[in-house]
Amino acid sequence: MKITETGIPDVKLIEPKVFGDDRGFFMETWNEKAFREAGINATFVQDNHSRSVKNTLRGLHYQIKQPQGKLVRVTRGQVFDVAVDLRINSTTFGQWVGEYLSEDNNRMLWVPPGFAHGFLVTSETADFQYKCTDYYAPEYERTIYWDDPDIAVRWGLTENGEPKLSTKDQKGIRLDRAFPELRQFFGD
Repeated sequence: MKITETGIPDVKLIEPKVFGDDRGFFMETWNEKAFREAGINATFVQDNHSRSVKNTLRGLHYQIKQPQGKLVRVTRGQVFDVAVDLRINSTTFGQWVGEYLSEDNNRMLWVPPGFAHGFLVTSETADFQYKCTDYYAPEYERTIYWDDPDIAVRWGLTENGEPKLSTKDQKGIRLDRAFPELRQFFGD
């Protein structure tokens, strides 16, 4: 398993070794020892699976209490996966990193607690699976608007340039409006 830092060092790109032959393939997707050696000290409590159609954008989500670390991967199709640093005292606060994850490249992304997370489906459909370090708590979930100009994620949208959004994601707020609450929960 190859684990490397991204442009934000706490976000890690994981490339598992894939053993394949004419019968199919095998890969290890979680190994506590290997991940700990790479600085990922995570205990997972929940696994999730979503299926989405092309141009669906989910995110940018985070929880102010019970922040979730996420180990994300795609088992069908392809997505552009994004993590935004919301840790107030971080040198990379407000910055983002993105990686293409697909059933073909088998890459995974570690998104630590304190980050907003989202993805855009770039294939006809995508099955997205992820492990979480804390439980989903809808009362603490927040959404940063996907197109916040202060963050300026380059999503690479196709067709009309507008993603398919849930009602919740349409009501996301800008990072500057989220700042007071972020300071309270992710500051000193």
